[in-house]
Amino acid sequence: MTRVVLLGSSPGPDTAPTGLRLAALPGNPTVEERLRSQVLSMDPRPATIDSADVAAALRSLAEVADSATEPLFLIPDNSVVHDELIYQINKTKRGALVLVAKEPRPVTDEEGEEFHENVDAQDDQLNGYVPITEAEPEIGMNRLEGLPVRSRIGKTRIVSVGTATHMVTRPNAVLLGPVYISARNAPLLAETCRELAEMAPAFGADDDLVQLIAFGLVRKGVSVGIRGRRDLFYRRVTSQEEANEAAVEMSGIDEDRARLNNAVKGADGFFTTYFVSTYSRFIARWAARRGLTPNQVTLISIALGVAAAVCFATGQRPWMIAGGLLIYFAFVFDCVDGQVARYARKFGVLGAWLDATFDRFKEYVVFAGLAVGWVVAGNGGDDIWIFALAALGLQSVRHLLDFSFGISSRRKPPAKLPTLPLDAPDDRELRLALERRKVETSRGVRRVLKMWGKAGKYRAVHWARKMIVFPIGERFAAIAITAALFDARITFLTLVIWGSVAAVYTLTGRLMRSLA
Repeated sequence: MTRVVLLGSSPGPDTAPTGLRLAALPGNPTVEERLRSQVLSMDPRPATIDSADVAAALRSLAEVADSATEPLFLIPDNSVVHDELIYQINKTKRGALVLVAKEPRPVTDEEGEEFHENVDAQDDQLNGYVPITEAEPEIGMNRLEGLPVRSRIGKTRIVSVGTATHMVTRPNAVLLGPVYISARNAPLLAETCRELAEMAPAFGADDDLVQLIAFGLVRKGVSVGIRGRRDLFYRRVTSQEEANEAAVEMSGIDEDRARLNNAVKGADGFFTTYFVSTYSRFIARWAARRGLTPNQVTLISIALGVAAAVCFATGQRPWMIAGGLLIYFAFVFDCVDGQVARYARKFGVLGAWLDATFDRFKEYVVFAGLAVGWVVAGNGGDDIWIFALAALGLQSVRHLLDFSFGISSRRKPPAKLPTLPLDAPDDRELRLALERRKVETSRGVRRVLKMWGKAGKYRAVHWARKMIVFPIGERFAAIAITAALFDARITFLTLVIWGSVAAVYTLTGRLMRSLA
């Protein structure tokens, strides 16, 4: 469960949503009615905080955070938002996350005319670092969506936040509203809110409560992540006219398609991205709408994998081709089961265990089928079993290393971020700390890792790095193609050679990251 807190109208740009109706939406609900129904499954009795008195609101929020034993989700009560966006924010694994909108960046065209280009909530510079000599702090007087632009965001997190009296270097974004805070950060949120309440007289009339919360957390050293709206809708409304506009705009966005796209992993390999996920998501939606569970889809994948092994075991070319097609579709349904789980939001420990276990089972039973088919075809038997065992052993060792490294990485404490007193008038000290951190992380092994990481911005390098580690999609593709076109010996040689290169590359990278 998640503790939901509805933030009432603030002395800034917001007004109470009572009576504002979303006429273009089914049922003609008010903004408040719709938002309460959206968060009902998360928290049947959400807390409501009136933000008219900032000091009182901060103290009330501190009391809620003190009693919280679960994550907190804070959202202004005049928010018009898609259900899918609420879900995506709350499924984050970060300690804190805020929905942001980045200020359009001025760009000069070929004729020298200046125009503004909308960009995603990503920054060109690592962690938003700006050299101390490049820019001076400023209050941030520009406005975006009715809110003052007083935040500096980097690639993945908020770097600095200002207020009416606290300057920020090169502000480039606004914090729209929804805030997720993990249970482990709730005590720090309570402490921060009480300190901010004592400073309330120094804040301006247009200082937003969400902005103040992020301001305090960032200065306390919390890594506050960012998320853009992307293909979903969020807007605060302050009048019936704005509510009407928001309802019309939101009804024109295909939320189901966005939900379907979010069901696909964003970090898949080259083969999966371009030869599976382009259509597997539609199979997943079809299956989910007909009541198929992720576990049932997993069983289909297993059956196809076993059928492929049986085809390979015949050793005959037509059946080898059939086996290649079957192992390909076994992998397709292996992707579909996870997409069904994410689309239908049906998750379970059994499903995760089945998926991970039978991925290995399918590979290994196919290895056995290929070796048997080689023998049945009259090509001899001793050396092919050595190849099969080598491929199986190599893959087992790689899985063991992946598992052990994942466990050790989860035990690693998060890197500490620089802190800054809440009453500091600007973020100079924070920038100096980031500058020192940048220098420290640009030496030796860390420098090599950082350079290799930056090389990923080039598309060819990005996909080369994805493919060299020989992920499951590339492995199944290699099996399907080489078995259908050549023979089992070529398949095993491909698996052993590519797998060895992947093992060396992965082990080298993990050793370097461990040393760094």
